[in-house]
Amino acid sequence: MLFSSTTFIYLFFPTVLFLYFIVLRNHLKLQNIMLLGVSLFFYAWGEPEFALIMILSIVVNYVFGLLIHNAQEKEKPKNAKTVLVLTVVFNLTILFIFKYLNFSVKTINDIFGSSIPVPGIALPIGISFFTFQAMSYVIDVYRGDGAVQKNVLNVGLYISFFPQLIAGPIVRYQTIAEQIYDRKVTYDDFSEGFNRFVIGLGKKVIISNSVALFADRIFDAVGKGDEFATLTYWLGVICYTLQIFYDFCGYSDMAIGMGRMFGFHFLENFDYPYISTSITEFWRRWHISLGTWFRDYIYIPLGGNRVSKPRELFNLFVVWFLTGVWHGANWTFIIWGLMYFVLLVIEKTTGFYKAEGKFKKAILWLYSMFFVVIGWVMFRAESVGAAFDYLVGMFTMKNGAFFDEYFIASFKQIIFYVLLGVIFSFPWVKKLKEKVKPNAFTKIVYVCCILIVFVLSIASITSSSYNPFIYFNF
Repeated sequence: MLFSSTTFIYLFFPTVLFLYFIVLRNHLKLQNIMLLGVSLFFYAWGEPEFALIMILSIVVNYVFGLLIHNAQEKEKPKNAKTVLVLTVVFNLTILFIFKYLNFSVKTINDIFGSSIPVPGIALPIGISFFTFQAMSYVIDVYRGDGAVQKNVLNVGLYISFFPQLIAGPIVRYQTIAEQIYDRKVTYDDFSEGFNRFVIGLGKKVIISNSVALFADRIFDAVGKGDEFATLTYWLGVICYTLQIFYDFCGYSDMAIGMGRMFGFHFLENFDYPYISTSITEFWRRWHISLGTWFRDYIYIPLGGNRVSKPRELFNLFVVWFLTGVWHGANWTFIIWGLMYFVLLVIEKTTGFYKAEGKFKKAILWLYSMFFVVIGWVMFRAESVGAAFDYLVGMFTMKNGAFFDEYFIASFKQIIFYVLLGVIFSFPWVKKLKEKVKPNAFTKIVYVCCILIVFVLSIASITSSSYNPFIYFNF
């Protein structure tokens, strides 16, 4: 079930709101139980067998959290650490079996020429997200960053809460530990949450879905061996650059907005990443929850930058290798992650990206966006070979033309949504809101804008069946 589907908007979400605010009003424990129940139902929609994996993760991590807490109360740090190791092993084993076993067997067969049967295990939606959240709970309990939950239902709600269950943002346990059993929803919470949801919905269905049609068409065709004019390749990857941003950022906005409507305050996941003037800055602004997860749970425990230079490089390599692997079981994702490792090491070593001046900043922005776009080619392609073919097409005239009638026709068809995506990838609306003093008129204008976006989004959902969500696959 997608947030941008008619089933969710017309039936599921209104029903949950009715139960939460009307039927169970002022009964937080019952509200939590209801949210857990509808979250499991939401996850089981379409693929009910995967809900068993979710329930297993909830129960096992709940037990591990209790064991760590009990060991620490009895002042047995070694026992607590042993349980922590078992927790990590359990979660990574589940993740490996369902996400990486097929890929590992195929890779072994390719390297050694063996014929080991590929298991063909289906990928549970959002397993990378909820597995990282489950580990966050136990690790934070171990570190003392969050109180252990004695009630398994509260652990279940944290891991499975439907707004951010299958595509993030990855919510750290310490962020909402207290909110699980002590929260209130104010009028501002609900209204701002609803507005945020509508903005995210608009990003997804108005911009992302519109440019996705062309991006998917070109990438799929190149994967099948078709060739295009040079500018068609560039238009395709520019569309994908906008598609993945508005798809994922839109989902995060909807998740943050819905969480706010129920009294949960999630941290931001995007901060206008396409205005970055370095790759370092880009990763401070893109998928912030994943970056901070790897920083706090992998990079810093390995020693971070407080170690020798060779060890620091090793730590960075581990983080970016894992970042690539986290996104998918394909060599394209690994190469994508390692590309950023190389770029970040170069920036860290030379410091060239710290140059001042508008002209230099403009050059640095072009440099950053160039490599981000190149990276998206590798990220989107079905294979390394397909990515290579696409990149060759971008920098040569594979079919003998720089542009052609197909490019011109496609450009005319998609340019409005491309410009819309480019315009709103810059924070001019945010800056305008900061400069304009709020009054009755500006509030009316803002409400009207939200209503227009909502109506256009609903119209788009109703009229089109094309509604993919990229990060559901992770």
